[in-house]
Amino acid sequence: MAFTLPDHWVWDFWLADDGDQFHLFYLHAPKSLVDPDLRHRNARFGHATSEDLTHWEDHGTIFAPGGAGAFDETATWTGSVLRGADGVWRMFYTGAVFPDPDAGTNVETIGVATSHDLFAWTKQPGPITVADPRWYESLGTSTWPEEAWRDPWVYPDPSGTGWRMLVTARSNHGDDDDRGVVGHAYSADLEQWEVLPPLSRPGAGFAHLEVPQTVEIDGHGLLLFSCDTAKLAGWRISDGQRGGIWVVNAPETAGQYDIATATLLADERLYSGRLIRDRDGRWVMLAFYNDADGEFVGSVSDPRELRWDAEIATLRLQPVDENERAVL
Repeated sequence: MAFTLPDHWVWDFWLADDGDQFHLFYLHAPKSLVDPDLRHRNARFGHATSEDLTHWEDHGTIFAPGGAGAFDETATWTGSVLRGADGVWRMFYTGAVFPDPDAGTNVETIGVATSHDLFAWTKQPGPITVADPRWYESLGTSTWPEEAWRDPWVYPDPSGTGWRMLVTARSNHGDDDDRGVVGHAYSADLEQWEVLPPLSRPGAGFAHLEVPQTVEIDGHGLLLFSCDTAKLAGWRISDGQRGGIWVVNAPETAGQYDIATATLLADERLYSGRLIRDRDGRWVMLAFYNDADGEFVGSVSDPRELRWDAEIATLRLQPVDENERAVL
């Protein structure tokens, strides 16, 4: 029973668990646009809740882009949600500005909204982090059509002090099509953020590493990200690799990630995978249905169980069932 809106495409999403309900925050845009590629500049945030990650109650749109001159003037994009020690929920999210309404070039920065109940949200002044040109690519410094600084994943620093933010970003050096890196920022209090050098190196075969997430499963630190075939680069193209959802073994979750070792967890029919524990304590993955027979689908999958495969020292996803096979 995938999460589907009949009149809207649904794609990137992020999850929160308040102990009683799971909360799904998702990007959506109307199918009346006809061309699914137009969904990005028309994205809005929606909210749904579930007790089992399968049956969802939709609560509609929670907030829209800001006004003229705002860091999220054109669109609001992917983020993550967590609750701080002060009990306040914070949604870190991407603001996008398209300077030219007829072109796809855009500038991405990170903002935050706060809530006490996960339903009513208040945007805070932003942006709170931007791509620092000391390490990261700026719009116009390469052939890439965007200043990539999006998809913030915020989590407690493994040292026990402060917070880390992982970001989809691009290095300011290397081949134009192979600059994808894991952007990085640090905060002691979830309020003030310092942008730091990337946690990976360019040249790993990816133009970008979207929707990063770190988890620990059975004692193994892992980094999850997404990159489709069209955005693979370098040796991954010459090897004939295909894109989708990728996983990297990452023993130090705040250390340097060896992205060159990334292996495919799910092909690009699924995208933007998110891992969460269900009520039985099992790690499961939800993703959005990306492509079926050349057509964009735009709905969120049911959870699929994950397990650590000791024989090959990586993560495995349970096989597709008959219901999902019908979607794919």
